[in-house]
Amino acid sequence: MIKGISMGQYLPACSPVHRLDPRAKLLCTVMAVPAVLVTYNTIALVLVSMWVLLAAAFSGIKPGVYWSSLKPLWVLLLVSFVLQVFFTPGEAVLTAWFIKISREGLVNSGWLLWRISVLLIAAAALTFTTTPLQLTAALEWLLSPLRRVKVPVRELVMMINLALRFVPTLFDEARQLLLAQRSRGADFTRGGIKERAGRLAPFIVPLLANIFSRADELALAMEIRCYEVGARRSRMHVLRFGPADYTALLVTMAVVLAVAAMRVL
Repeated sequence: MIKGISMGQYLPACSPVHRLDPRAKLLCTVMAVPAVLVTYNTIALVLVSMWVLLAAAFSGIKPGVYWSSLKPLWVLLLVSFVLQVFFTPGEAVLTAWFIKISREGLVNSGWLLWRISVLLIAAAALTFTTTPLQLTAALEWLLSPLRRVKVPVRELVMMINLALRFVPTLFDEARQLLLAQRSRGADFTRGGIKERAGRLAPFIVPLLANIFSRADELALAMEIRCYEVGARRSRMHVLRFGPADYTALLVTMAVVLAVAAMRVL
């Protein structure tokens, strides 16, 4: 399961979405999030979903890659589905012993799964088509107004960038340790919950040790390269909006306004 995780990784390709300005992609994603979360109109959510799926289709990334990035999160989706189904009061459609499934619970769980899936695909499309450096520049540009209230934007964005870079590292270390434990005869699928939790200790402890070691190596590398907090920095590639960027922003704004209008009406 861990081997298939690719969320947070940049996948190089020559697609229209890859060529978009990272600030435009980030703004489109930021605008799409509230549009997905606040609407209860089926047509509105279909409209946003189609726009997100269209962006994913033009990213040049195969659908199987998106599927593999979502697979590890199906446990979270399943838990959310179960909680909504069994704990939402309403008209009962199925009752057995102490279990009661309501019509409202089924509807709410369907909406929740739909929303989360669209948001995850949008986030995956952003990270698949944007390098960490581009994403850092876009975040810094988006958060630049906070400098007026003395917020260290560069340092904040650097922390976010490092966290994003450590996501693939974390999963790679976990995959290697899992393979090493299995080669020694470890079986994480047998026994009860208590026994499985006990078997995870030889897996979690070295994983944390390896992650801290990687973090220490990264800090040392930054010091060797004379990284200084608060220093002024320039960029080799200056970001500029083009016609395609304005088109993507205008279409996204039109979709968001349409969703808002459907909610009001």
